[in-house]
Amino acid sequence: MVTNIVMPRLSLTMKEGTIGKWYKREGERVEKGEPIVEIVSEKATYDLEAPASGILRKIIAEAGVDTQVNAVIGVIGAAEELLPQIESSEVAAGKGDLQSEEPLLASPAAKRLAREHDVDLSTVAGSGPEGRISEDDVKLFLEQKTETSPRVKQTLRLSGLRKISAERVSASFRTAPHSTLFMEVDLRLAKDLHEKTQVSYTAMVVKAAANALSESSSMNSMLEGDQIRIFEDVNVGVAAATENGLIVPVIHNADRKSLKEIDALIRELAEKARQGKLLKKELSAGTFTITNLGMYGVDFFSPIINPPEAAILGVGRIVEKTIVVNGKVESRPVITLSLSYDHRIVDGAPAGTFLQKIKEKIEKLTDSI
Repeated sequence: MVTNIVMPRLSLTMKEGTIGKWYKREGERVEKGEPIVEIVSEKATYDLEAPASGILRKIIAEAGVDTQVNAVIGVIGAAEELLPQIESSEVAAGKGDLQSEEPLLASPAAKRLAREHDVDLSTVAGSGPEGRISEDDVKLFLEQKTETSPRVKQTLRLSGLRKISAERVSASFRTAPHSTLFMEVDLRLAKDLHEKTQVSYTAMVVKAAANALSESSSMNSMLEGDQIRIFEDVNVGVAAATENGLIVPVIHNADRKSLKEIDALIRELAEKARQGKLLKKELSAGTFTITNLGMYGVDFFSPIINPPEAAILGVGRIVEKTIVVNGKVESRPVITLSLSYDHRIVDGAPAGTFLQKIKEKIEKLTDSI
C-alpha cells in the first residue's frame, strides 16, 4: 500500500515548512515511527516520523525546499508497487509557474562566469541580439560592481530557520503596532534565592510572568480577525539560541508549576533544542514569550512579538545600581524588563499594570513558590 509523507502543520499559523534533511535515501527501508525527515518551521526543527513501514520509494521535496502544509513530500510503498503521479512539491507550494518565465538569453561562457561569481544574470544588461548576454557583458558588470560596491566576504542563502524567522518578524512588525515599556526590577531577594537553590533567573522571570498572566487575561490572548481570543491556559515560551537559529520551546501551564519544576523544564528543553530533538508538543500552543539577552551584556531592548501572541517580555543583564530604599542609599542588583505589546489588543495602562505585577512578583519570590 502506498503511503504519502506530507508536510505537517506544527502550529495554527503555519502555512509552509522547509525540508531540513532526509534521514533515508530513496530505496532504503523505513520502519513506522522512526525519524525520516527533518522539518524546519515556526523557529524550530522537528523530526517527522515515518507514517508507515516500507521502502522510501520517492523523495519529492529535496533538502532546502519550501513546501506548503499538507503537500506530499515523499512516498513510502512496497518495492514493486506502482506509484501514482504526484504533483511536485514546488507546484504544491505555489511555485509551479516558474517554468513559464521567459528564459534568459546568455552564452555558455557568460553563464559559467556568472556561476563562478554568484551573479544573477537577470541583473546584467546584454549587448547582443535580442539582449543576449555575452561573457564580456558579465565581465563589465563585475568591473562596475567592484568599483561601486564593497567587497563581499561570503554570501549566505536565507533559508531554513533564518528564513522563517525573518518572515515571522516582518509579518509581526507589519501587522501588530508595537509599543514597548521598560521597568527596573530589584533582584536582591532573587539573588539570595539563586545562591541558595541554584534556580536560574530566567526561571524566576517565567514563574513571575506566568502568575501575572493568570491575573491579566488581556495579556494572555491573540487577535484573530476582529475577535480577541483570551486563553485559559498559560503557556510560556522561552526563546533559545541554537546553531540553526532562534527557537521557542514552550512551558505549558507554567502558572501551575513550581519554580523548581520550571527551572528543570527550561534546562531540559534548552538541551533538547541544542540537539534538535524537541517534540511537536514542546513547540506548540504558546500564549506568551520571554527572551533573555542579559548574558550578552544587553541592558534593555525592544523585542518583537512572536505572532499571534499579544506580547513578549525581554530580559536584560543584571547590574549593580545605587538606589534609595526606605530613605537609605543601598547597592542592589537590578535588571530591566522590556514588555512589547500589540496595541490593537492592549492599551498602555493595562500593559503597565501587568509589567508592574511581574516586577512585584520577582521582588517577592521565595523557594516555596
